[in-house]
Amino acid sequence: RLLYLLQQETSSTELRTECAVVLGSLAMGTENNVKSLLDCHIIPALLQGLLSPDLKFIEACLRCLRTIFISPVTPEDLLYTDATVISHLMALLSRSRYTQEYICQIFSHCCKGPDHQTILFNHGAVQNIAHLLVSTSYKVRMQALRCFSVLAFENPQVSMTLVNVSIDGELLPQIFVKMLQRDKPIEMQLTSAKCLTSMCRAGAIRTDDSCIVLKTLPCLVRMCSKERLLEERVEGAETLAYLIETDVELQRIASITDHLIVMLADYFKYPSSVSAITDIKRLDHDLKHAHELRQAAFKLYASLGANDEDIRKKIIETENMMDRIVNGLSESSIKVRLAAVRCLHSLSRSVQQLRTSFQDHAVWKPLMKVLQNAPNEILVVASSTLCNLLLEFSPSKEPILESGAIELLCSLTQSENLALRVNGIWALMNMAFQAEQKIKSDILRGLSTEQLFQLLSDSDVNVLMKTLGLLRNLLSTRPHIDHIMSTHGKQIMQAVTLILEGEHNIEVKEQTLCILANIADGTTAKELIMTNDDILQKIKYYMSHSNAKLQLAAMFCISNLIWNEEEGSQERQDKLRDMGIVDILHKLSQSSDPNLCDK
Repeated sequence: RLLYLLQQETSSTELRTECAVVLGSLAMGTENNVKSLLDCHIIPALLQGLLSPDLKFIEACLRCLRTIFISPVTPEDLLYTDATVISHLMALLSRSRYTQEYICQIFSHCCKGPDHQTILFNHGAVQNIAHLLVSTSYKVRMQALRCFSVLAFENPQVSMTLVNVSIDGELLPQIFVKMLQRDKPIEMQLTSAKCLTSMCRAGAIRTDDSCIVLKTLPCLVRMCSKERLLEERVEGAETLAYLIETDVELQRIASITDHLIVMLADYFKYPSSVSAITDIKRLDHDLKHAHELRQAAFKLYASLGANDEDIRKKIIETENMMDRIVNGLSESSIKVRLAAVRCLHSLSRSVQQLRTSFQDHAVWKPLMKVLQNAPNEILVVASSTLCNLLLEFSPSKEPILESGAIELLCSLTQSENLALRVNGIWALMNMAFQAEQKIKSDILRGLSTEQLFQLLSDSDVNVLMKTLGLLRNLLSTRPHIDHIMSTHGKQIMQAVTLILEGEHNIEVKEQTLCILANIADGTTAKELIMTNDDILQKIKYYMSHSNAKLQLAAMFCISNLIWNEEEGSQERQDKLRDMGIVDILHKLSQSSDPNLCDK
């Protein structure tokens, strides 16, 4: 009935305005209220109302729209179904401080992802909203700031534009820095820090710019302190994790600012002990934020420890850190699990830690559990971590093998997801490095020849290089080379031929020639090369190639075939001499490249 009255042209403007106000009050109720309003098509009715000449009525419609759009049950796309709506809203921005506040609030709630950012950007959002940052109304300034923080998030186009916008002769980044100051409300400090963070990550502001190092980073560290509300601490830590994620220098600065590493340990202490909580509401609030806090702390630890060995050591020495990560790996919340795996992955880049803390806490056990039927985003990080745990110097290697890792990794190499294929084959490559013969045979059995060929013809060069690395690791030490070539020789020689004939880059061909040199080092395996004229011609061809790396690799093959003290060396030397190899060697000994010359 209210909606009917709102849409009647014959109703007086006062009546229509009151209807919009009452509908707005209803929308403030439960999510079911909002759902019933949406089912009655309230949004088109209110958008229609914005075409009225009456400002009070427009403001009432916008206020109601704002309340509906900030509800989690409202689909954002309803704002974008009609192309004229956005441009009309932009035009209404100049009408009053209320239209400014509500429209900015609608935009910041409805801007989810790059498509929405582009639509708003193309409709002139930056130009239309920028001057609102210096409005006399705090609410307008705050909503405009929120708008920029969602527009610029992970968006280089918007970020690059914002850097050069000036208002009353002052550049936007300077205005954001002013809003970061300690005397400003916390929400304003946090939101402007987010804007500067997005601009920095997009490359619009340098990471060593004083507005990042001296203003944004310290502000975000402040947000992680005990004095702040739980929500602010979550947002502060997540934003800081994003700011420093890829920059070593910022990681180092953050790690020594305000004892951040110790401060984060406090994130794991919620909900606080039951006796301390007298009021049930507080417990509910703590419980709700507890997993968000843990997720944020794990993310920030992962960023802090991404590159620097000393920082990793400090993190691991923080109270019960490894136990916390191990617990995090089995939490019910998928976001916490993902963040814990990320943190573990970051710390697993440390040789020292792999040998000590990781061993003491048998981290591989929960990690293997995480790898069973996890969603892809967790699988990618968990399998990267497994790659590190399988390095030669890692004591976890043995128990991981015993827990069925080969099977698991072989199945990853068949994934549709490229990152999982790369990690699967990479982990197998690490596993095969200086491994005993049984492990090598298990890997070959687990992979199957078909799958090996599949990987060698993968369109991604990373997969191809790691597969060749795996082959090279499998074919090391004589008895292993002879054993593997006696069972898989024909297929491996086929694969080598295939790659040397294909259109591949220098690195790929060099790896392949190194595999041949390993085969040439076998006792019986040599014969597979000596009896294959096609391969011998290819080695000869690469000895005269224009690229020195390939020439060197081809000569390694020759030198491994001709050692005097090995049986049958005379016949091999004669055959190679007849092929004209000696003439090529004479020519190469005159080479200007000292390496080639020596070889």
